[in-house]
Amino acid sequence: MTQVAKKIMVTCALPYANGPIHLGHMLEHIQADIWVRYQRMRGNQVWFICADDAHGTPIMLKAQQMGITPEQMIAEMSQAHQKDFAGFNISYDNYHSTHSDENRELSELIYTRLKENGFIKNRTISQLFDPEKGMFLPDRFVKGTCPKCKSADQYGDNCEVCGATYSPTELIDPKSVVSGATPVMRDSEHFFFDLPSFSEMLQAWTRSGALQEQVANKMQEWFESGLQQWDISRDAPYFGFEIPGAPGKYFYVWLDAPIGYMGSFKNLCDKRGDLNFDEYWQKDSTTELYHFIGKDIVYFHSLFWPAMLEGSNFRKPNNLFVHGYVTVNGAKMSKSRGTFIKASTWLEHLDADSLRYYYAAKLSSRIDDIDLNLEDFVQRVNADIVNKVVNLASRNAGFIAKRFGGKLADHLADPALYKTFTDAADSIGDAWLSREYGRAIREIMALADVANRYVDEQAPWVVAKQEGRDADLQAICTMGINLFRVLMTWLKPVLPSLSERAEGFLKTELQWDAIATPLLDHEVATFKALYSRIEMPKVNALIEASKEDAAAAAKPTVSGPLADDPIADTITIDDFAKVDMRVALIKTAELVEGSDKLLRLELDVGGETRQIFSGIRAAYPDPSVLVGRHTIIVANLAPRKMRFGVSEGMVLSAGPGGKDLFILGAEGAQPGMPVK
Repeated sequence: MTQVAKKIMVTCALPYANGPIHLGHMLEHIQADIWVRYQRMRGNQVWFICADDAHGTPIMLKAQQMGITPEQMIAEMSQAHQKDFAGFNISYDNYHSTHSDENRELSELIYTRLKENGFIKNRTISQLFDPEKGMFLPDRFVKGTCPKCKSADQYGDNCEVCGATYSPTELIDPKSVVSGATPVMRDSEHFFFDLPSFSEMLQAWTRSGALQEQVANKMQEWFESGLQQWDISRDAPYFGFEIPGAPGKYFYVWLDAPIGYMGSFKNLCDKRGDLNFDEYWQKDSTTELYHFIGKDIVYFHSLFWPAMLEGSNFRKPNNLFVHGYVTVNGAKMSKSRGTFIKASTWLEHLDADSLRYYYAAKLSSRIDDIDLNLEDFVQRVNADIVNKVVNLASRNAGFIAKRFGGKLADHLADPALYKTFTDAADSIGDAWLSREYGRAIREIMALADVANRYVDEQAPWVVAKQEGRDADLQAICTMGINLFRVLMTWLKPVLPSLSERAEGFLKTELQWDAIATPLLDHEVATFKALYSRIEMPKVNALIEASKEDAAAAAKPTVSGPLADDPIADTITIDDFAKVDMRVALIKTAELVEGSDKLLRLELDVGGETRQIFSGIRAAYPDPSVLVGRHTIIVANLAPRKMRFGVSEGMVLSAGPGGKDLFILGAEGAQPGMPVK
């Protein structure tokens, strides 16, 4: 019985249209593309969709700074994004924009249905307003002092120092990020989506298998704390879609952003003419829908999005596939260190397949962060792709070309070994399907080792010198080339460019279901180098180019630490006088059991002993080196109760974080002396 092909739609989260694509973005798009390519190899019909997220206050303000219209800015950014994704062979069927007629029509339709069904509520709220710019301020466009730990220069929604969340109206001494003015409170009518009405549905959906266990468990925390109505409106000026029947009111960007998935597919349907939009989005659709997203936007995709779809009579996704972040060389991507790498910069120095392979080797179905260690990257790509896979073809192809006119034998030298390889197809296919990419790579490379051992043991270079063994030589080399074909078929979802070159050499398409039948009595092309080794100087050049990118983008142009952490807004001498900094002698320093970040310090502050918990463990894994040193603390910071005890101040340090932190010294000064 012929298996009916599945009809599947796959999306990636929409990149924001105010900046370039970087290696963090590429993790998601590569992960999804591998899955899509595997599904297509197995005969399923897959529509792979994406778009730029093109609305919101940041888009509006950046366009103003550049002296161009938002429409011009997002159009230019869309072209750059599409060029980057094409460079990495991301096989999108359509790449669109949320600033489109299709998205406007669908956003208005969904909003109207939600309103008719009683899920839109109106009420007046008070918000911070910038009197100089004449605009209400989003949370991230207000900064001030944290109301919990009193740390300065914190955003209006959460503190990056103590982790507290709060309303921007709770900030101490708030300032507008846009103008620097002190915001004032103003009333405005806003529209709210009644998310709590969908609590029962969402709790069932999140436990239906639509989410990874880690995500489903996180959802329970939100349910336990209680779902809140969601503000879906913003006041003019705002770059987005105006809400029907509400002049001067606009849809919040996160309302129309996920609808962009639908808008992009609608655009594809209209362009093709042979696709039915309703077949994929109607309530009772039998097609499958999967979203690949990062863990930072789980809240929107696992609560608001399915609730919006349910309330407007559209289908919900079958699964959200959530991934973690990318670090480079064990640390957060850094502009000053040259590890904040744009996709376009990578492609100027290295090939796309190499990054696709390294990411695949590290990825699993879990939400773990992965690290791009550049030295390990070079070693792994050279060892696996060059030494194990490509070398398998090159060490056999020469004999076939020179001795047999490019013709493979009519039989395999070891059919049993070949069957061992083809029998692994189910396990490897299951790994691709379940997004256990690292497991798939491990299995493939283990068999690549087997294939190379076979060639070593058969030693065709020796057989070639023995009279009367031409048939043996041809069969051995035919075996080696067929094992190469099987390996490349399995790797085709990961390495599209190398696969295309391999298909040119083999003169056949790499098809999953075709590997059961070996290539016999078949002519192959003259072998040409399929892949070049990567050398560290290329990687070093990439890092230097990334530093130059960061310097060129900075305004004014800066290098070093300022590229990552620009100098904060100007303060008055009165502001500075509020901070009481004192010299302190570190009497004891020890690791905190149960924490991988904190050290517990006991300090003499001139006759008074203070206990301070400081997040500098990565920089000082042996805390004993700190004992006896004079440092500087903020002495009048409100005590903070932590799980491990009360922290009575803050030790000052410099550096980007992690291992690169250095506590400030004050040698020669006496404990308790003020710092002025």
